[in-house]
Amino acid sequence: METPPLYHRLWFQVVVAVALGVGLGALDPKLGATLQPLGDAFIKAIRLLIAPIIFCTIVHGVAQMADAARVGRIAIKALVYFEVMTTIALIVGLVAINLSAPGAGMHVDASKLNQNLLEPYLKTAQTVGVVPFLMNILPNTFVGAFAEGNVLQVVFVALLTGFALVGLGETGKPVTRAVDAAAKVIFGCVAIVMRFAPLGVFGAMAFTVGQFGLGSLVSLGKLLIEFYAVCAVFVTLALGAVMRICGVSLWRLVKYIFDELVVCIATTSSETVLPNLMQKMERAGCDEGVVGLVVPLGYSFNLDGTCLYLASAAVFLSQATDTSLSISDQIGLLVILLLTSKGAAGIAGAAFVVLAATLAAHQTIPVASVALVLGIHRLMSQALTPTNFVGNAVAAIAISRWENALDREKFHKAVG
Repeated sequence: METPPLYHRLWFQVVVAVALGVGLGALDPKLGATLQPLGDAFIKAIRLLIAPIIFCTIVHGVAQMADAARVGRIAIKALVYFEVMTTIALIVGLVAINLSAPGAGMHVDASKLNQNLLEPYLKTAQTVGVVPFLMNILPNTFVGAFAEGNVLQVVFVALLTGFALVGLGETGKPVTRAVDAAAKVIFGCVAIVMRFAPLGVFGAMAFTVGQFGLGSLVSLGKLLIEFYAVCAVFVTLALGAVMRICGVSLWRLVKYIFDELVVCIATTSSETVLPNLMQKMERAGCDEGVVGLVVPLGYSFNLDGTCLYLASAAVFLSQATDTSLSISDQIGLLVILLLTSKGAAGIAGAAFVVLAATLAAHQTIPVASVALVLGIHRLMSQALTPTNFVGNAVAAIAISRWENALDREKFHKAVG
């Protein structure tokens, strides 16, 4: 097959769009700041397709498996894997931030920070918690899950529908085929929307630089450098180790999903590439049923990058405000983060909101201090979102391998 020209590759178009966006934001910050709707529109266009894609994929996968016990087994394995990996991420984040101590010597008085900017986040943070999270899994109505775009609610409705189709047997086969056909149509819609990814990326980058200035790219530089480094270390060592256990190369996987990875970095949203990730994992030989369960669940429970961010940011703020944290305090923080990091599904700006909720629950680090990282949160998101994305790609392969449902021949043909 003839290799397409470089300018036809999505990742190249996105890189060019990033450069143009940064350039425009630097040359004309006022104009750049007005281009936020381009990035927001692209993200919204993808998000409107996520709920039906997840629904169709899970329903078809469960109905095809026709084995409720296997579905439960896969879900349990996935949740165990997610808990182990996110715990490792939190520990890595805490150790790294304590060793580098980027906030030491700042001596910030949290009482003098502008708390008005934080009110929307603090209000949302009050809804973060284990009980609200569990209750939020149940939608008010069947179609309400789709209207709100809540991933876990869609997963819940899809599992109910899939199990119902399994129970119907032959009677449910026509519905299963219709769901599969609908999924193909929706993936076609995704392909159309992804053609506009460079435009969305251009708007997002122009806004970031125009709104915060080129100085935002270096402000609080020690924290940014530390965080980008710890994300790279986690991906290389922790996720690399999982892939080695599976007998697969991490870097070949990264090359395989590189187009989506670049879009994810530029838009600071892993949701924009969720449909493509599911499609690519199936092409790479992962079982359809495994992909249909693991990837959507991973977007709520397997947020490795978010956990690295929460641990790093929380301890950084304690250092910056001269708040002493003993070993027991940090263990308590770790326990709280294990809970709050799972309770942010469906919340816009989840990582920042959960950070505020965590500090409020821990009651040691001043909640107002989160204002220190508000300005660079988007820049930190450009490391945490791709880490989440790669983590969920690895999870799909790991659980498929654990289930003996990874087609090695298809994988090596697709990934190399």
